[in-house]
Amino acid sequence: TPMEFVVGVLMEIFKHSAATAEKITMTIHNEGSGVVGVYSYEIAEQKSIETTQAARNNGFHLQVRLEEE
Repeated sequence: TPMEFVVGVLMEIFKHSAATAEKITMTIHNEGSGVVGVYSYEIAEQKSIETTQAARNNGFHLQVRLEEE
């Protein structure tokens, strides 16, 4: 998945600033995963669905994982 797409998703769906989105994207790139936010289960699930749909609609295989805090 292109970094530009990930940054865009973090800004659009997760409401991060450009700087924060770029930092999270680099963490994901370098470490294989990263925390994009802490939400109630319902909100996390909705954001996960939106992200997965956006990725698939653009032909990317971005994976989203929900974890309990």
